[in-house]
Amino acid sequence: MIIPAGKFKAKCLKLMDEVNQTREEVVITKRGKPIAKLVPTERLGVKKHKFVGSMAGTVRILGDIVGPTGETWDAER
Repeated sequence: MIIPAGKFKAKCLKLMDEVNQTREEVVITKRGKPIAKLVPTERLGVKKHKFVGSMAGTVRILGDIVGPTGETWDAER
């Protein structure tokens, strides 16, 4: 679908829903020339950040990590 920028501005939210449902791209034009494209996110190759989850399964918790340690801190003296 091709749509002028003025009409896109007026129907933006509706067009976003349509693109999500139909998986069809929308080309937005200004003075008859294409300037932008609205596409479903899967076509953009959206990926998680490479560090998200990279350390999963590498830490082992031994004992109680939230309870008191029994040590006196300088702030408590």
